[in-house]
Amino acid sequence: MGKSYTIGLIPGDGTGPEVVREGVKVLDALCRDHGFGLEFQPFDLGGEKYLQDGALLDSAVLDQLQKTDAIFLGAIGHPRVRPGILETEILLKLRFELDLYINLRPVRLYPGVKTPLQDKGPQDIDFVVVRENSEGMYAGGGGFFKKGRPDEVAIQESITTRKGVERCIRYAFDYCRSREKTGRLTLCAKTNVLVYESDLWERVFHEVHQEYPDVAINYQHVDALCMWMIKNPEQFDVIVTSNLFGDIITDIGAIIQGGLGIAAGGNINPEGLAMFEPIGGSAPKYAGKNCINPLAAICAAQMMLSFLGEHAAASSLEKAVQKTIQQDLDTLEAGRMGHTTSEVGDLVVSHLGG
Repeated sequence: MGKSYTIGLIPGDGTGPEVVREGVKVLDALCRDHGFGLEFQPFDLGGEKYLQDGALLDSAVLDQLQKTDAIFLGAIGHPRVRPGILETEILLKLRFELDLYINLRPVRLYPGVKTPLQDKGPQDIDFVVVRENSEGMYAGGGGFFKKGRPDEVAIQESITTRKGVERCIRYAFDYCRSREKTGRLTLCAKTNVLVYESDLWERVFHEVHQEYPDVAINYQHVDALCMWMIKNPEQFDVIVTSNLFGDIITDIGAIIQGGLGIAAGGNINPEGLAMFEPIGGSAPKYAGKNCINPLAAICAAQMMLSFLGEHAAASSLEKAVQKTIQQDLDTLEAGRMGHTTSEVGDLVVSHLGG
C-alpha cells in the first residue's frame, strides 16, 4: 500500500452531495488500482446546516480542516439563505483563513465537447487562469452612508499588497514553465484606468520576469482579453490576474470549454492545503433528481490527485473522463446526458486504466 491521505469532504448544498458521491466513487476505484489510500472526513457545512442551527464555519472546524491533506467541496449555496452569508462566512472564509491564495482554473476543451465558438476545437482552447484568491475587492472594506436615502453612498475598497501580487505572479511563472505548450504568460489588468492597483501588478510582473527569461510574457487589458478569449483563445497559455478579474474571465472560460458541467477549479496554498471543487454551484432545481452532470466534480478530484502527487492516478482519471465524453454521453447538460448522475460515475470507473 502506498501513501495515505486524509481528505476533508464538504458535500454542501443542492446537487453538491450527488456530485461529491460520484467523485468519491471514482477516487475509491483509483485507490484500488494505484495502491494509495484516501480517508474521507465529512464536514457538515452549508445552507441546510445554517438554517437548522445557525452554524457557519467556526474555528473548531477550521482547525480540523487544517489537519487534512486536501479538501473536496461539492457546492455552497441555498435558495432560502440570503445571498452573501454562505459565500462570505464559508467560501471566502475558507480561502482567507487557510490562505488559499491561488485559484487555479484549467480551461480545456475535450474532444467531443461542443463549444459555442465557431470553428474552434480542442487544439484552440487549452489554457489556464491563475487568479489571485485572497485579496482585491473580495478582501476590501467598505460600507454605506445614508443607506436607503436618495443621496445614499456605497463604498467598496480593494486591498492589494505586494506580497499577495508577487506570490501569485511567481506561482504563475512556475506553472507556465511546467506546461508543455508555448511558455507564454499573459498578465490581465487594467493599467489605463485602475492605475494604482494595476501599476503594482505590472511592475512586479516585469520584475519577477527577470528570473524567468525562458518564459515569454504578454499584457492585455481585461476588457480586451475577454474579447480575445472568444475570438482567438488559441493565443493563451497561462493567464495571471487579480481576484475580481479572474472571477469574471473564468466564467467565459467555462462556457467556451463546454459549460459548467465540465469546469473544475482549485483553491491552493502551494506551501500547504488546497480545496478543489466544481465551479457550477449548487444547482438547487436539479437537487435529488439524479440527473446532474458529475464530471466537473470528477475533474476537480483529478486536480486534487495532481496536487497530492498521485500523477499516474490523475492521468488515468483524465483519460477516463475523455473516454466517457466521447463514447457515452449525448451532451453535458443536466437531464439530457443519456445517463443518470450515478451512471456517469460508473462509466468513468469503467474506463479507468482502459
